[in-house]
Amino acid sequence: MVMDNADHPGNGLAQFPDQATTPTAVVDAQGIVTGWSSGAQRLLGYRHEDVVGLPVAHLLGGNADAALDFSADLGGRSRPIQLRHQDGHHMEAEVQAYASIDREGNAQWLIVVTAPPPWPGRHREPRPRKDEATTEEAFAQSHLPVMIYDAELRALRGSAGAARELGITEEQMRGRRVTDILPPHICTTVEEGMRRVFETGEPERFQVHGRPRHGARDRYWTVSVSPLKNPAGRVRHVQLIALDVTEQHEARERLLLLNDVSAQVGSTLDVTRTAQEMADVAVGRLADFISIDLLDGLFRGGEPGPSAGGSVALRRAAQQSVLPGIPEALIQPGEVDYYPESSPPARCLATGRSSLHRTLDEAIESWQVADPGRARKVRDFGMHSIMVIPLCARGITLGVAVLVRHRRRDSFDEDDLLLAEEIAARAAVAVDNARRFTRERTTALALQRSLLPQRLAAQEAAEVAYRYLPARSRAGLGGDWFDVIPLSSARVALVVGDVVGHGLRASATMGRLRTAVRTLADVDLPPEELLVHLDDLVTHLRAEEDTASDPELEIVTDLIATCLYLVYDPVSRRCTAAGAGHPPPAVVTPDGKAEFIDLPAGPPLGVGGLPFEAIEWEVPQGSRLVLYTDGLVEVPEHDLGRGMALLRRRLERPARSLEDTCDDLVRSLLPAQPSDDVALLIARTRALDAGQVDTWDLPSDPAAVADARAKVSRRLADWGLEEVVFTAELVVSELVTNAIRYGTPPVQLRLIRDTALICEVSDGSSTAPHMRRARMFDEGGRGLLLVAQFAERWGTRHRAGGKTIWAEVGLQDERS
Repeated sequence: MVMDNADHPGNGLAQFPDQATTPTAVVDAQGIVTGWSSGAQRLLGYRHEDVVGLPVAHLLGGNADAALDFSADLGGRSRPIQLRHQDGHHMEAEVQAYASIDREGNAQWLIVVTAPPPWPGRHREPRPRKDEATTEEAFAQSHLPVMIYDAELRALRGSAGAARELGITEEQMRGRRVTDILPPHICTTVEEGMRRVFETGEPERFQVHGRPRHGARDRYWTVSVSPLKNPAGRVRHVQLIALDVTEQHEARERLLLLNDVSAQVGSTLDVTRTAQEMADVAVGRLADFISIDLLDGLFRGGEPGPSAGGSVALRRAAQQSVLPGIPEALIQPGEVDYYPESSPPARCLATGRSSLHRTLDEAIESWQVADPGRARKVRDFGMHSIMVIPLCARGITLGVAVLVRHRRRDSFDEDDLLLAEEIAARAAVAVDNARRFTRERTTALALQRSLLPQRLAAQEAAEVAYRYLPARSRAGLGGDWFDVIPLSSARVALVVGDVVGHGLRASATMGRLRTAVRTLADVDLPPEELLVHLDDLVTHLRAEEDTASDPELEIVTDLIATCLYLVYDPVSRRCTAAGAGHPPPAVVTPDGKAEFIDLPAGPPLGVGGLPFEAIEWEVPQGSRLVLYTDGLVEVPEHDLGRGMALLRRRLERPARSLEDTCDDLVRSLLPAQPSDDVALLIARTRALDAGQVDTWDLPSDPAAVADARAKVSRRLADWGLEEVVFTAELVVSELVTNAIRYGTPPVQLRLIRDTALICEVSDGSSTAPHMRRARMFDEGGRGLLLVAQFAERWGTRHRAGGKTIWAEVGLQDERS
């Protein structure tokens, strides 16, 4: 209530200033305002009914709590204090408090502003009240849609911008709810937002999408709902402002679409998949239907050439639609589509320029006349807007993309054309990269397969199965290889290797290493010595590349390879192996137990100057030897150790055949698209029983030659090989004579019956024999020449205690 003198009887209030002009207030003992003068209203802007009943702290600025103890702080004295104006700004004034009691005898304070502003340098004037007429004009003429709603969510006011967007006058808006004006999905969002503002008193902002009136285009709006409060802080109305952000939204969507194109198109180096990725990204966000046709040669990695005149034939690479099943399409991916010479796609391919059309355009109408089937699709689906975009890369047009709208009512515009051109340009680069990768991969694969074994050489020491899987990654083919090499004395060499790197260089290096391994294997070097020579070869190859490399071509000349060389002897049933930075072989015994051989870890080939060490172990007959490259066990899903553990578990599973084992390992250990080459070689060992081998120790005496011939003759008769007795006796006689004459004791003769008859003579000398040309009257010098003529193969094998000269005599039943 407004305070007057009757509120303070008997307290000498006559001495106080005129309360009608002096700012005064009455505050009870709890700090609640109980009186308010007109002077206080003029000073702070609060009306009597807005202040009475509120805590006095509401009127104080600064530290309000400290100002509540008037007896301590003022006590009849005057001091400056911060006051808060209704509009929020603070001011300083000199305030004095006088103690009194009310009618009920309760303590209260009369607060008097003894020196109100202005004081020089210590205040700012209250902001003047806005001219109501100016405010009304500003609201009415605002070009922004502004609405005022009451607690029942009914419109009280609407700006000129709101009337323009809604298509109705302000008088028609008043008293109507949002649901009476806007589409349902917009109404729900807006009304829920206004209710929350009434409940919380906090402003809100949200997005809506739709048409504000019938016939308008889709728009995007940012809607702000703000509370309008009375002086007591209660929300009486809400203000709604809608800002059209359609252009910003579309620009953001274009940027997001381009970003998605960059991230999603070209994820694989496959021409068809790349085109399909472009179609998948663009449909639904830019077009309702899209088809992408490419020149036929691209699918084989060929370089596209200039198109000839006449009808243009393009192969469908990809297509997509917002409709299930893509019913707009005339053909399926992989099929050829023919475009008349005058049609927009044909002209686009010839000129490399894009075009924007309506279906009523002359160009589209003439195209429909020349292509009735396509015209029927246009009519059936109501296609009304078309863009034809070239896919150009490196100045070459690779194909054409046709984008169509039939579900969206808005036609393509120039901004859409620019966006489509940018999408097509990025996709074209990816398509061209895929084409070039296809060409290089096809070339590398052809080279690599020509360098790998076309068929394995015949041998009886082991049953063999193998798999080779080229990489399917961007890096291209690797340099993995394998080989099975028959050796002397019925032995066999199993080898796998891996050239570090990918592409044609790795394939070519692989071929050179495989040839070198075969050459060194023919010399019958032990595994560790073979790897030493192979290491020297890699070092020389790298030196040659360093000399010939061109810095401008950025050729990487680091040449590193790994290799595992294993020799199995079916007579002794022993394996000898050495490795150069390669994963160890696995052995699966006949009882199904698998283990990895603890092979000494040798350095990779190309490091140079480091030794290799071989290990030897016995293998039960029927065991499986498993050699592989790291691509089988080291994949993105797990590391090498995890892969080897999985390999061991798969090898211990029962398998019907070696082929089944290979298939199972490839299927279970590798992803669908291997990132590295894989070479896998599995051999099941065989053994020659004692009845197929006979060994004799011979004295170092020329007389032993006749005894050796006799022993050989009897053993061949026991084996039923009488037809080769003469040849075998001749070969053995020459080899034994050579060992006794030129070698050193001990001398040993061994016969092995396998697919051929193998005759071996060993002695303690490390000097290798060689053929020489004998003169007409020479008594010697023809022994090895005779051996070479009568034997199918012969050679020398060095061992720790000397050498072994061997010769193979063919058996007639094997030749028939």
